[in-house]
Amino acid sequence: MTRLRHFLRLEALPPVILLGGVLALFAGCNFRSSQPKPSVTITHVPRAGRGGSENVEQISGTATTTAAGQQIVLYARTDSWWVQPFRSRSFTRVEADSTWSNVTHVGAEYAALLVVPGYHPQAKIQQLPSVGGDVLAMVIVKGIETSPVTSRVIRFSGYDWTVRAAPSARGGEMNQYDPDNVSVDQNGYLHLRMGDHNGVWSNAEVSLTRSLGYGTYRFVVQDTAHLPPSAVVGMFTVDDRDQDVRSELDIELSRWGKPVKLNADYTVQPYYLPENTVHFSVPAGTFTHTLHWEPGEALFKTFYGTATGPGARELTHHVFTSSVPVPGIETIHIDLYDFYHTTSGLTHPSEVVIEKFEYLP
Repeated sequence: MTRLRHFLRLEALPPVILLGGVLALFAGCNFRSSQPKPSVTITHVPRAGRGGSENVEQISGTATTTAAGQQIVLYARTDSWWVQPFRSRSFTRVEADSTWSNVTHVGAEYAALLVVPGYHPQAKIQQLPSVGGDVLAMVIVKGIETSPVTSRVIRFSGYDWTVRAAPSARGGEMNQYDPDNVSVDQNGYLHLRMGDHNGVWSNAEVSLTRSLGYGTYRFVVQDTAHLPPSAVVGMFTVDDRDQDVRSELDIELSRWGKPVKLNADYTVQPYYLPENTVHFSVPAGTFTHTLHWEPGEALFKTFYGTATGPGARELTHHVFTSSVPVPGIETIHIDLYDFYHTTSGLTHPSEVVIEKFEYLP
């Protein structure tokens, strides 16, 4: 009886009102169904491979966002899932045309997560988070199986060095590295250059092909006092497998873009602890920088000229006894780059010459 009365009330309504209600009902359904659902895809899949600082490739895709500020978080899986491309740069922006692009260290699998503003990704995880809450959408793909990439290797000071060709964020932002910026001259000296080539600024880096561990490392470096304030010459140890905590011992020649007299530092990472960095000034000329690394201690020294033995003239020294890493499979790197190049204003090329590298166990 109730349904009959309801039907009679509907029958009593004017046709225009009835039609308007039906149209409104369908319009509401269509409105809800036309709302985009959050989604993410990977359209350019990197090759499958082993992790490491040299193994970096492009990755890109698309995303359907439903609110402002939503971003992509990338992960690559080796032994664990590592946020990409770096812990300090763990977000990828979605462009106005719904595309996104970045670089990633290579791995067996890759994941892209579309997340809400304020999301805090973990640097290293064993299992990816589930879709829901702050994670709006996710896609996982396997890396493409290809032949291994062959890196250029040079001979310098009796050792083999790999020439960097992959991008790096060591300069405060993503920077390109060009193997053509590295050479060894007829005297056996290593030349590292940086500059603009066809509109792209590129830097230079080499890394030892084997790990040496505890011992004394010596670098004979020609004049760096002439370099622009934003140029950085780095000589450091680092375990390229460690994407989470950079266990480094650094000799760095730079004013870090500031007009100050101090143009060099010794650093035990992490650098942001005040006691882990000592700044000093290196005048014009050739200098020898040394690192003596032993359990619980890192002793840095800088000498005038090329001599380090008895009678050698010392410029400065410092010993660190905290935050000193232990050997793993770290390697020595030597690089030249521009610090925050997009804002440094540097337009002319620069070069540094390393006369000699020496290691004593």
